[in-house]
Amino acid sequence: MKFNSMHKLFLCLTLLTLQFLKAQNSFQMASKTSTANIVIDKSDAKVVEIAANLLANDVFNITKKKPEIVNKLEDYAIIAGTIGSSKWIDKLINSKKIDVSTIKTKWETFKIILVDNPFQNIEKALVVVGSDRRATAYGLLELSRQMGVSPWEWWADVTPEPKIEISITVDNTKIYGNPSVKYRGVFLNDEDWGLQRWAALTYEPETGDIGPKTYAKVFELLLRLRANTIWPAMHKSTKAFYFYPKNKEVADDYAIVIGSSHAEPMLSNINAEWNHETMGEYRYDTNSESIKSFFKKRAKETANYDGIYTIGMRGEHDSPMIVGEDDTDSQVKLLEKVITDQRAILKANSKKGEHKPQAFVPYKEVLHYYQSGLNLPEDITLVWTDDNYGYIRQLSNPEEQKRIGGAGVYYHTSYWGRPHDYLWLNSTSPALMWEEMLKAYQFNSQDLWILNVGDIKPHEYNMELFLDMAWDMAPFQNNTYLKTHKQNWAKREFGEKYAEKIADILSANDVLAFKRRPEFMAWSQVEPVTKSGVTELSQFHYGDEVSKRISAFNELLEQVEAVKPNLPEHRKDAFYQLVYYPIVAAANQNNKWLYAYKSKFVAKQGRFSATAFAKESEDAFNTIKAETDYYNTKLKNGKWNHIMTMQPRFLPVFDKPDTAIPASTNVNDLGIALESYQMELNNKVINSYADVLPVFNAYTKNTYYIDVFLKGNQTLNWEAKPEASWIKLSQSKGVLNIENPEERIYVTIDWNQVPKGENKKEAPLGHDYQLIPPSYKVNSAINFSSNENNHKVGVSVFNPELEDLKNFKGFVEDKGFVSINAENATRKTKGAEANWETYEGLGYTNKVAVALPRSAKSITDASEILKDSPMLEYDFYSFNFGEVNINVQAIPTHAFFEGYGVRCALAIDDAEPEIIDFQTFGRSDAWKQNVLKNAAIKSAKGIVNKAGKHTLKIWMVDPGVMIDQILIDFGGWKDSYAFPEETRF
Repeated sequence: MKFNSMHKLFLCLTLLTLQFLKAQNSFQMASKTSTANIVIDKSDAKVVEIAANLLANDVFNITKKKPEIVNKLEDYAIIAGTIGSSKWIDKLINSKKIDVSTIKTKWETFKIILVDNPFQNIEKALVVVGSDRRATAYGLLELSRQMGVSPWEWWADVTPEPKIEISITVDNTKIYGNPSVKYRGVFLNDEDWGLQRWAALTYEPETGDIGPKTYAKVFELLLRLRANTIWPAMHKSTKAFYFYPKNKEVADDYAIVIGSSHAEPMLSNINAEWNHETMGEYRYDTNSESIKSFFKKRAKETANYDGIYTIGMRGEHDSPMIVGEDDTDSQVKLLEKVITDQRAILKANSKKGEHKPQAFVPYKEVLHYYQSGLNLPEDITLVWTDDNYGYIRQLSNPEEQKRIGGAGVYYHTSYWGRPHDYLWLNSTSPALMWEEMLKAYQFNSQDLWILNVGDIKPHEYNMELFLDMAWDMAPFQNNTYLKTHKQNWAKREFGEKYAEKIADILSANDVLAFKRRPEFMAWSQVEPVTKSGVTELSQFHYGDEVSKRISAFNELLEQVEAVKPNLPEHRKDAFYQLVYYPIVAAANQNNKWLYAYKSKFVAKQGRFSATAFAKESEDAFNTIKAETDYYNTKLKNGKWNHIMTMQPRFLPVFDKPDTAIPASTNVNDLGIALESYQMELNNKVINSYADVLPVFNAYTKNTYYIDVFLKGNQTLNWEAKPEASWIKLSQSKGVLNIENPEERIYVTIDWNQVPKGENKKEAPLGHDYQLIPPSYKVNSAINFSSNENNHKVGVSVFNPELEDLKNFKGFVEDKGFVSINAENATRKTKGAEANWETYEGLGYTNKVAVALPRSAKSITDASEILKDSPMLEYDFYSFNFGEVNINVQAIPTHAFFEGYGVRCALAIDDAEPEIIDFQTFGRSDAWKQNVLKNAAIKSAKGIVNKAGKHTLKIWMVDPGVMIDQILIDFGGWKDSYAFPEETRF
């Protein structure tokens, strides 16, 4: 298309108009020579001054020019203030220069407005107006965000991008807030090995503890993340928050609300503050007056400060409350008396007419009391908890959702306790946290969200994600926004060029951690502490799960090493903290154990490579040690010394593992081991059964491996020759020596060359997968030679030409099972109220099928299931028939509330639906295994009445159930940690 002069003129005018409009809506925070000063009212809240200074420092860090904080009007300035607390803001409202009707009286809501001629002789001003003191502070720090400053500027050393000028675009119509969750914050917990030592020895040695200086930096971070609440550190290693009078004053300066955990009633810290010698026993049935005196003291001390008071009582050290009578009725009555007395104390020590926010946490045995009829006043906020491993135990039912006090959630990304701690790295799936908190939000838990972040580091991304959701849940209603959020986060921290790559690295690590957290890799447990156990990962079935996990982590290590040198120098320290150390530590924690398991396994086969695997395990341990030392002593010249530990609680999983070496190296022989066999090939043993690879299936296009290895410490040449041209090897010859003691050869089939079996309409009936009739099976071999020794490995190919499979789209039996990823349904049928959808980022396959919406009713009657429930259908083809086990793996969530379960129904073909339930109760062994593995597996029997085409059907029984994988087992599934890879046609 050619443009004439009129077209060109029109385009030029359009461009000029757009540029003019942009200029009209932009404000220059800093020019080449100067900056806009920040005008505040001295009578406004202290947090407004704090936020103004943070913004001024941010401008300076970018431009090396610092705005002044002034209390008088100036031309072309930023005017910031709170409605009713700033004379400048109130004058602008009264003169109708700004309209605050959309934010006035709302909670933590602000506007950023570009105002022409706001006052006489002032041409233009950028006005930040807040409905309350925190809103104004958030508004000032929103300008920092728009300048490109990360909330982690100090806490993760995300140095701002240098610029000569700063301009921001202003949308006068935009309203920031009202937040989705009223109180949003974190719990500093299990701080003994990181945060407390860092504060005491590095950052605040003058206090020798987590004191006001440290808390000021924590509160700054919370403001930048638009949070407003903290549960302070409370272990015995740290003195109680109120031990230091300045702590509460700093919290008030930063407008941070102080709360306390389920074990700390009335803002008290029983661990640190209860003195048995002077106060007696901590039990309410025999010593209530002393306990009430303690509560009164704290209520008076905090009367003029923002606080959320935990109501109720537990015992010392997070233990059950001690009562005289060991029956539930007595315990409930005593707890009701505790609550009545606490509320009376609060009322007596509050300003007239003021209601202090109160929270009740039904955690552990307290949940049992609540479920047993505890009379809880309506204005108290119910704070539900997860099971410590990321799965919320229950939420408010429809009646509870009507409570005036509302509800909230206390959630963990760090935990000390049974069945095993995870206190070191952030290994909680962001997608799981999103799914659980979205569920909580949808059931009206919107009043208080607290995230247990341990030492803050290295929980940075999950902490920000949690608080971003709490600030504005709207974009997070869609699962796809999770990926966008992570990419935007990486873009802000590291620039656009590597943002997608970094997000992908972190996501791949999340998937691996979901399958098994790094802290769980020793297969040990705690309380009591057990020694390291035997891995459930198979070392010879399904491609060798141990080696596949090693490969996955080594690939991540390569990727993160490739990105690191290409980043700008001023972002490398941030990359180290936010990406590099978490990935390197997780990878080497896995490799440390995985290589140790390999050394023990191959040593039994006499492989010299056991020595090499032992060395790899030791190297991984030493890498963790070296990187942790760098984090503490060299990063930012020791700024973070003592913040990071590689062995919290000194548990066995953090030790250097035991390894093994071969019994003898005084041999000179070639060893061969095949996939699916625990023992190596031995041609000297008749019928050794370890001399034939698993059957290659034309419909699944298998790949199998053969390991060739050195049985001594001599050099050996080896060669492999297939007897058929259609057998393809990844390597056909090589040299083994002490530097290269073993090699893995991958065997595939050229399906264009392999002979076809008989042309039949249907499959052979009722035959074991290893006993397929000769007319369907093609046999050949691979000959290995070395040092005049010869070995033969059998190759069998199942390659029939079946009419039924010519246009088949679905899943096919292979080696006696059908393996299915739940998201890959052949068909989906909508239900009366619900449907099956796909969530990304969850499960072993990184996708799950989930029944939504969660508000749908449960369907338990078989006839109603068939009629009204949404259905997933999976077409599959079997070569066998008879009774099968249908194994279904789900995400181990809990029922929403009483009357629901975590159920689905299933059937093969036209059989009656059978209901299975993934729900666990308490701390049962099933629950322990589920949370260690992030998987719940239930089985049902089914009948495949003939070889050929069939359909597995899965119906929703309860909404919210998330199906990960399915395995239809004809008897061929061997031991493995995860289901075998999908047998998709």
